[in-house]
Amino acid sequence: MSALKIKKGANSHSAYNLRPDFSDVEERHTLAVLVENEPGVLARVIGLFSGRGYNIDSLTVAEVDHTGHLSRITIVTRGTPQIIEQIKAQLGRIISVRDVHDLTVEGASVERELAMLKVTGTGDKRVEALRLADIFRANVVDSTLESFVFEITGAPEKIDAFADLMRPLGLSEIARTGVAALSRGE
Repeated sequence: MSALKIKKGANSHSAYNLRPDFSDVEERHTLAVLVENEPGVLARVIGLFSGRGYNIDSLTVAEVDHTGHLSRITIVTRGTPQIIEQIKAQLGRIISVRDVHDLTVEGASVERELAMLKVTGTGDKRVEALRLADIFRANVVDSTLESFVFEITGAPEKIDAFADLMRPLGLSEIARTGVAALSRGE
């Protein structure tokens, strides 16, 4: 008889899930990765995800320290807590990675995204598109007799909701920047 006892409960259905504090439920996590700004770093980070079959919901990268040659990669991904821990550990092993933060578990954070949406239509559909844009505080950045291009900034859920309402009104194209996120407070 083995000395190992598996705790009974919600996580006892798998012999591989020996840590009762982990679940099998996929969660959305926002990771902030500070990296050295040098050729090939982004490819190594992306390779980590693709090589292990992990998906990236959103990816943004920009230089944040010109003198220190540092860039920040913000990645939104989904996975079980075990997979998220594995991703963070593997990211930390990449030589050019300076720091990895899981904004989802480290406390409150602020996420924003920018999107541009082209809506084509005439008559009542144009009027309704403008009315909804006003409600969502979207700006008209281009207008022709047949279309509008709206710019909207906010949480990804806000942008999703706006796009869903624009689809029946003639949404023909959308471009999104991806999530930018910062932890709140000190």
